[in-house]
Amino acid sequence: MKEVKDKSYYGHVRPEMLQFVPSTAKKIIEIGCGEANFSNQLIKDNIEVWGVEPNIEAAKVASNKLFKVLTGTIGETIFNLPEDYFDVIILNDVIEHLIYPEEDLKKLKPKLNKGGILVCSIPNVRYSKNIFNLIFKRDWKYTESGILDNTHFRFFTKKSIHRMFKECGFTIQTIKGVNRTKSFLYYPFAVIFNIFLLFSQLDMFYMQYAIVSKKEE
Repeated sequence: MKEVKDKSYYGHVRPEMLQFVPSTAKKIIEIGCGEANFSNQLIKDNIEVWGVEPNIEAAKVASNKLFKVLTGTIGETIFNLPEDYFDVIILNDVIEHLIYPEEDLKKLKPKLNKGGILVCSIPNVRYSKNIFNLIFKRDWKYTESGILDNTHFRFFTKKSIHRMFKECGFTIQTIKGVNRTKSFLYYPFAVIFNIFLLFSQLDMFYMQYAIVSKKEE
């Protein structure tokens, strides 16, 4: 993953993703946990919450909150993670930062126990703001954060998410749009766009997809 300089980048809480983590999970790990502000919310009695974080400073903060934190990328830490162990592996806005996400998903697969799941948040490149700027501004401008974050290597649609997980040996149980647009510009645009196309483009209302997937046995 590319290094990010803005410290606030590592402090996201993501409360909308909590609903996708089963309350029965006992062993959880968040890949790209940042300062562990999300995974810290999952800590309860008799629950192990681990983290993996490549940013050294963020990993130090996370280590004061979680059961165990490994500093490094997936490739650098994968052999230090136990096999057949975790009930849930979380990747919130991580997959788009990976050069070869398919290979990393395959590496993580054996770390899930039987019945274990992946919980992921992945940006939706077909978000209304992107489509608006592409059509009317004829532009694809990278930014410091958001879907066109300049540290993103990959971009995804709902269709390509399904394909990637299937090719990596996972079955998607849930895929749901999250963080619906509230913009006074992009929301009306998305509505009008859908009226003309018979409401076949509803995915453009959502900034991200939340995905729950189970490894195929």
